[in-house]
Amino acid sequence: MSIPRSSSPTISHRRSHPSDQTQSLSNPLPPSPNDAKPSFQTVRNPRSTIDPSVHEIGRYTTRLNSIEAMNIIWPRLLTPPHLIQLIRNQKNPLTALQIFNEAKSKFPNYRHNGPVYATMINILGSSGRIAEMKEVIGQMKDDSCECRDTVFASAIKRYAKAGLVEEAISLFRSLPQFNCVNWTESFNTLLQIMVQESELDTAIRLFLDNSHRWEVKSRTRCLNLLIYALCQRNHSDLALQVFQEMNYMCCIPDRETYRILMRGLCDDGRLDEATHLLYSMFWRISQKGSGEDIVVYRTLLDALCDHGQVQQAVDILDKVIRKGLKSPKRSRKQFNLDCFSDVEVQGAKVLIHEALIEGLVPNSDCYNAMGVDLYTEGKITEANKVLYEMSDKGFRPSLPIYKAKVSALCSERKIDEAIQVIEVDMAEGNCVPTVGIYNAVLKGLCCERKSILAVEFFKKISRRVGCVSDEETYAILVEGLCNEGRYEEGSRILERMLIKSYWPSLAIFSTLIKGLCPLGRLYEAGMWLEEMVSDGKIPERCVWDSLVTSFCSDTVVTDFISSFVEQLKSPS
Repeated sequence: MSIPRSSSPTISHRRSHPSDQTQSLSNPLPPSPNDAKPSFQTVRNPRSTIDPSVHEIGRYTTRLNSIEAMNIIWPRLLTPPHLIQLIRNQKNPLTALQIFNEAKSKFPNYRHNGPVYATMINILGSSGRIAEMKEVIGQMKDDSCECRDTVFASAIKRYAKAGLVEEAISLFRSLPQFNCVNWTESFNTLLQIMVQESELDTAIRLFLDNSHRWEVKSRTRCLNLLIYALCQRNHSDLALQVFQEMNYMCCIPDRETYRILMRGLCDDGRLDEATHLLYSMFWRISQKGSGEDIVVYRTLLDALCDHGQVQQAVDILDKVIRKGLKSPKRSRKQFNLDCFSDVEVQGAKVLIHEALIEGLVPNSDCYNAMGVDLYTEGKITEANKVLYEMSDKGFRPSLPIYKAKVSALCSERKIDEAIQVIEVDMAEGNCVPTVGIYNAVLKGLCCERKSILAVEFFKKISRRVGCVSDEETYAILVEGLCNEGRYEEGSRILERMLIKSYWPSLAIFSTLIKGLCPLGRLYEAGMWLEEMVSDGKIPERCVWDSLVTSFCSDTVVTDFISSFVEQLKSPS
C-alpha cells in the first residue's frame, strides 16, 4: 500500500531502540511501501485495531523503559545527589521510577532521603502519573525519612489538578504518619483549594480540626483565606466576626487581612463598618505611615464616592492624609479640599487618587502598591499618572509594576503598547523582563490570532542575553499555532521544545497529531506518536481515530483497490 510521506522532523535528541526495528502494532510508525498489503477486512473495519493497540502500547512502553534502564551506568558508590541527577535526566517518568526502585536492590546499603523522594514525586506528579506518585508517597511513609512540607503541598496541588480532591484531603489527614514537623504550607494549600472549589463547609471543618495543632506554625494566612471565602459569598458580616476573633486566637491581622475585608465590606455596601475598620487600621498597622496601606484607603474612598457620599469621602481623606499617611504639614497645605464640591463622582475619584499620591511620604513601595492596584483593576490612564509621578520624584518603577502594566495592556488587547513597554520603558529603566512578562505578550498575540507574530517575537527575544524560555512559552506558541490551523509551524516549535528538554502535555501531542493527519503529513504524525509513547503517555482514542481514518482515506483505499484489480488482471 502506498503511504504518502512528507519530510519528517529532525528530532536530534531521540534515541533509537531495538524495538524500533520490529514491525508490529506496538510500533506507531506507518508501514513502509514494501510491507505486505493489508486485507479487505482491515480496510473495511479500521477500528478493529484501535483497542488492542492501546494494550500493545503499554507493553511497548514497558519494554522501552527496561531498555533505557539497562543503559544506565551505575557508579561504584551511589549517593542521593547522584541518583537525583540520574532520574532528572530521564525524559520518561516511568524510566526514572524504575531507576529509583532499582537503586535499593543494586546498593543494599543505600537509603533514599527526603530530596530524592521530593524529586521523584515532583517528576511523577508533573507528568500526570498520579497512581505512581501515590505509591512513592507510601514508600516515603514506610521509610520514615525526614521530608519537607513543600513535598506534600505540591502533591496536594497535583491531586486537586487531577480532580482528586478527596485524595488531597486524605493525604493531609495522614500527615501524622510521616516524619514531617511543619504542616503550614500543606494546610494553607489545601484550604486555598477548598475555597477555590467553593467547598466552604469542608474548609471550615479542616480549619477547626487542624488550626490549633502545633505543626501549623501560623494561622494568619488561613484566616485570610476564610475571610476571603466569606466575602466572595457576600457574607462580609461573618467575615468581620472572624476578623474580630483573631485577637483571641493570638493572631495579628496583616495588611492583606485589611485589604480583603475592606473590599468585601465595600462590595456589600457596609460602609459604616468599613469606616470603623479604617480607623482601627490607623492605630494597628499604619502607625508609622506605611505607603503600602494606600490601597486599602483608596478602596473605601472610591466606595463612598460610588454611593454618592463624596463629602464624607473628603472628610475621611483629610484624616487619611494626617493619620494614615503621616503627611508633613508643609505637604498638607498644598491640598485644596474645597475643589471637590462641584465635581462629578468620577472626577472626585480622580482628584482623591491624586491627593493620595501627593500626600504620602515619597517612597517606591507606595508608588508600586498604588500602580499595581490600578493596573490590576484596568485603570490604565490613572496608573500611568502614578508611574509619571514616580519618575518625577526620582524613583524607578519596579518589576511588579511593569508586569502589571503589560498584563493590563494585553487584557485590553493593546499588544503593541505592551511590546513598547518591554522594549522601550523597561530598557530605559534598566529593568530586565522576566519570562512571565514575555509569556503574557505571547499569550496576548495568540489570543488575537497573531501566532506568526508571536513566533517572530519569540525568535527575537530568544537572541537576547539572559532570556530563557520555559515550558509555558513553548506550550503557548504550539497551542496558538494549532488553534489557527498552522500545524506545520506548531510541529517545528514542538521540536525545539523537545530539544530544550521540556516535555509537552498529552493535550499538545494529541492536538498536533490530529491536525497533521488531515494535511496528509502521516509520517510526521507517526513520529510525534512515537515520541509521545516514549514519554510514557498513552494516546487517547481520538488520536487513533484520526490516524486510522487518514491511513484509510479515499485516496489510499482507491490506490489499494486499483493495485489489487491490476494484480487480478495480470496473468499468473
